[in-house]
Amino acid sequence: MKHTIVAAALALASLSAAHADTITGLYNTGLGQSGSADAHYSLSSAVSSTPIITYDSVWPVDGTWLNNTGVSRWITPTASQAASLDAAADGIYTYSLSFDLSGYNAASAVFAGRVAADNAVAVKLNGAEIGSAVGFQSWYDFGANSGFVAGVNTLEFVVTNYRLGAGNPTGLRVEFDSSSVTAVPEPETYAMLLGGLALVGAVARRRKQK
Repeated sequence: MKHTIVAAALALASLSAAHADTITGLYNTGLGQSGSADAHYSLSSAVSSTPIITYDSVWPVDGTWLNNTGVSRWITPTASQAASLDAAADGIYTYSLSFDLSGYNAASAVFAGRVAADNAVAVKLNGAEIGSAVGFQSWYDFGANSGFVAGVNTLEFVVTNYRLGAGNPTGLRVEFDSSSVTAVPEPETYAMLLGGLALVGAVARRRKQK
């Protein structure tokens, strides 16, 4: 009985100090070869459904936009990153990233990152806006500590490219700084805890009766 009580105490401790993991599936933009499709992001737009990773030192990634680094690169809706788009009306480009929290406590999830866009971007988690930015020469912070769901979650970066007759490319840049989520305890842990607590209660009642 003593061993069972000790095991129950350990199970309770494990529940109160659940192990935290980083969230798998939060990828920076541009992780891959320049000129190829970004394997992690999808794109919905009138121009293309495939985001393309940009080249370094090619306009507008030549000091006009933030320079690419080994951590992230810009992604654009066309293979020509210098393509002039949206001459007559603002263009809307929705870049999506999905991640799965199955087996985790969605209420414990949290992440933080930064974003830049040409020209403006609204960041949405499962349809709810969690951040926005206007500009391609500076970073803007975004993040979330609520609004997650069990299973598949979707981040959307809705980029608006303001209309301009010429010299009007568009792109998105995203970097994730941190993330955390705790795993859901195994059913065996709950069973051991409940069994041990029942024994603790029985021992306490016997001692009271004596």
